[in-house]
Amino acid sequence: MAGPDAAFWQQRFERGETPWDRGASSPQLATWLAEGALRPGRIAVPGCGSGHEIETLARAGFSVTGLDYAAAAISITRQRLARAGLSADVHHADVLAWLPVTPLDMAYEQTCLCALHPDHWSAYAERLRRWLRPGGTLAVLAMQARREGAGEGRIEGPPYHVDINALRALLPASHWDWSAPPYACVPHPAQGWFELGLLLRRRSGSV
Repeated sequence: MAGPDAAFWQQRFERGETPWDRGASSPQLATWLAEGALRPGRIAVPGCGSGHEIETLARAGFSVTGLDYAAAAISITRQRLARAGLSADVHHADVLAWLPVTPLDMAYEQTCLCALHPDHWSAYAERLRRWLRPGGTLAVLAMQARREGAGEGRIEGPPYHVDINALRALLPASHWDWSAPPYACVPHPAQGWFELGLLLRRRSGSV
């Protein structure tokens, strides 16, 4: 498998080497919830990591499914939920293989795409589409982490830079309804990077 494997992520969480972790859920999630852009329903959080977003969504009344490649991340998330007296379905799973029993209302994509090597992006994008019901919402925080090596064609990460043009190719308008830019720019604590926050709807005619 190209890119980081399960052992890589397991070691990061075991050692607490998680510089991408804000210590809280993304401020953009709070904005979407306050605006009513995301309303309680069935939602998946792939690459859930330490579970901050899982906790926030569960507290807001969502039926949450969290997924992560690293067993240590799953353990941290379950402990977080237990301390808060909250419940969610949290699975140690490969996002490229997992499917819900029935299509979901929403998916929250923040840290998974930029953690996957670009060789796997197309397969992951297809999974996201298959996870959602027609009309379902995909909340995306696209990591903007362009490095100097990009000018030489180097693929550097994780996190991998998620160019908006690449995102349009992965999630085309034939399958998704896109809003018009500009999109929210969400500062990230690591390296001075930031994320683009946008909401997409799975088109009803998309199969």
